[in-house]
Amino acid sequence: MRVALLTEGARPHPDRGAGAWCDRLAEGLPEHDFELYLLTGPAGLGSAARLSPAWQGAHDLALWGRRPRGRAPGTLRRRQYARAYEELVRALVLPGERAGFGAGLYRLAALAREDEGTLPAFLGSAHARRVLERTWRLPGADTSAGQPLVRDVLVAADLLEQCLRPLSAPWYGTGPGGLGGADLCHVVGGGPAALPALVARHLHGVPFVVTEHGLHLREQYLGFPPRADGGAGAESEERQARDECRSDDRRHRVRAPGGERASHEAPYRWPVRALLLSFFRALTEETYRQAAILTPGSAHDQQWQRRCGADPARTRVVYEGTPAVDRPAAGPEPERPTLVWAGALEPGRDTELVLHAFARVRAELPAARLVVHGQETAPGYLAHCAAVAERLGVAVAVDFAGRPGSLAEAWQSGTVVVFSALSQRSPRLLADAMLSGRAVVSTDVGVAREVVGPTGLLVPARDPRALAGACLALLRDEERRSRLGLAGRLRAQERFAVEPVIGAFREIYLELVSQYPAFPGGGGVGEGNRAPRPFARPAEYWLADGARGRDDRDSRDGRDDREASAGPADRADPADPEPGGGGAGAPDGGGAGAPDGGRGQLAVVPAAAEERPEPAGPAGPSVLAEAV
Repeated sequence: MRVALLTEGARPHPDRGAGAWCDRLAEGLPEHDFELYLLTGPAGLGSAARLSPAWQGAHDLALWGRRPRGRAPGTLRRRQYARAYEELVRALVLPGERAGFGAGLYRLAALAREDEGTLPAFLGSAHARRVLERTWRLPGADTSAGQPLVRDVLVAADLLEQCLRPLSAPWYGTGPGGLGGADLCHVVGGGPAALPALVARHLHGVPFVVTEHGLHLREQYLGFPPRADGGAGAESEERQARDECRSDDRRHRVRAPGGERASHEAPYRWPVRALLLSFFRALTEETYRQAAILTPGSAHDQQWQRRCGADPARTRVVYEGTPAVDRPAAGPEPERPTLVWAGALEPGRDTELVLHAFARVRAELPAARLVVHGQETAPGYLAHCAAVAERLGVAVAVDFAGRPGSLAEAWQSGTVVVFSALSQRSPRLLADAMLSGRAVVSTDVGVAREVVGPTGLLVPARDPRALAGACLALLRDEERRSRLGLAGRLRAQERFAVEPVIGAFREIYLELVSQYPAFPGGGGVGEGNRAPRPFARPAEYWLADGARGRDDRDSRDGRDDREASAGPADRADPADPEPGGGGAGAPDGGGAGAPDGGRGQLAVVPAAAEERPEPAGPAGPSVLAEAV
C-alpha cells in the first residue's frame, strides 16, 4: 500500500548515527511504499541524496518564514474567503461556536484548492486582518486574557497565516505525489502536520493515523515547543534524549509554526497567546475526532489525549523504539559511591532536591559524590544551585560537569542514576538510563511509574528525605543494585525495541485498509464522485503472484480500469453476472482491493451486498485458478 507520512521539522535528515524514527519505520516496512510530506523552513527539504532509500518520494512546504507569493483573490472570491475565515475565527474566540472550526477549516481548504496560491495572499491581506479584528472584538468573545490591541491583531494574523499555510499545499490531487491517491496517511507529531491529513480525509476519505511522542497541545500550554531543528521522529534518539538535558526557558511562550526567533521564541502578549492556544486546541480536538487510530508514546500521554476528546477505542499505546537497546551495558561502577543526575538545569527539573538529598547521603556516607550533567537553560539557575551546594556544605563533593558528550558516558560515571523532576513527560531519558544497566531512583511523576515499574525505586516529589533514603538503600546494597539494574535494562529492551514498534504499525496499517473501501480514480465522497466499490479484487488476487508477474497484472489493471469507467451498456463480458456489482470471486467486481487510484485494500462486505441473491448466469473464472 502507499503510505503518506506527514511530519514537521527544519532538518528531517541530519547526519545521524542511530537513524531517525521515521526512517526506521519506512525501512522496517519495505512491503509498503512510503512518501514523506514535510512541513519545513525556508531552506526546504535540502538534498535528496540525504533521504533514506526507503522513501519513494519526498515533498516539502515552507511552514514559516516569508509568505509564499501568490495573486490576491478577486472581489467575489475574497468574500467567500472572508466568510470561511470569519467562521473559523468565531470558533476560536466565541465559546458557543466552537463546533464551527471544522467547517471553516475545510471551506478554506476547498477555496485554496480551487484557486491555487490565493489563500496565503488573502490571509496576509488587510481584509483578513479587518475580519480578525472585528470578530475578535465581538460581544461575548473570550477576552479573559485581555483586550486585543492593534499590534495583537497584526501579530495574530501573521501567525494564523503560517498555521493555515498547509491548506494551500499542492498535495491534494489524486495523481503521483497526491494525498488523494494514498491508502492512508501517517501523521507524526500532530499540530500543523495534521492539517494535510484532515484535508485528504475530508476530500478523498483517506484514513490517517496520528503518532505523538510528546503531545503537541501539551507542549503549547507548557511553553515548551518542539525544536525547530528537527520535528518529532525526525532526528536521532541520541540527540533527542540528549536535548532532555537542555530543555529551554520558553515558559509563558506559545509556539508559532516555525523556528525563527521572530515567530518561534517571541514573548507574545497574552491575547495573542490565548488565540493561538485556542487554535491548537481546536485543531487537536478535530484531529483526534477524525483520526482512525491514535498511537501515543505512553499511557501517560494516552490519558492526556482522552482529556482532549480522544476515543479510547481508537487509542493504542506504541512506545517509541530506539536502537539504543543494542548498546552494551555500562562498565564497572566507579570506585567511590557516586550519584549521577542528568537533565536541564531549570527549576522544573528540581536540581535543588538532589542537592538536599545528597547532603543527607553524604552525612551517612562521607565518601559519596554527586555528578550533575546538564546545561543551564534558566538564566542564573546554575549559580543558584552552586550556592545551595555551598550552603549545604557539599560543594566539594558536587561536580557540575555540564552537558555530557553522550548519555552512555553520563550513566557510566555513576553508581546510581537519580531523577528528581517535578514533571516527567517523555520516557526517553528514563529508558536510556535503564538501558545502561545502572539502578534508577526517580520521583513518582509523569511517565516514571509506567517506564521504571518494579525495576527501580520511586519516591514522592519534593521529598529530600525519601530520595536520600532510596539512594542510601541502593548505595549500601551492591547485590540489589545489580539485580535492579539488570531488570531495568531487560524491561527497557523489551518495551523500547524497534521490532515491536514495526510490528505494531504493520498490524495497524493492515487493519485500517481492511476497513476503508477503495475510491476508483482517487475520488471520494467529499467531492461527490462515485461511491466506493467494495471488493474490486479478491484477496487471492494480491496473494497469488504466479508466473504472470507484476507486468501482466498491471496490464490487466489498466483493462479493468477502462471497464470500470464504461457504462453498463458498454460491457459485454458474459462472466460478469451483474455489472458494477461483482462478487468476491469476480475479477472485475468493485471493491477495496482495486488498484484504481493507487489503492489496494480489503473492505467489510456491506449488508446489502451480503443479502443480495446470486444472479443467474455463468460464473466468472476464478482469479486464483488463473494465477495458478
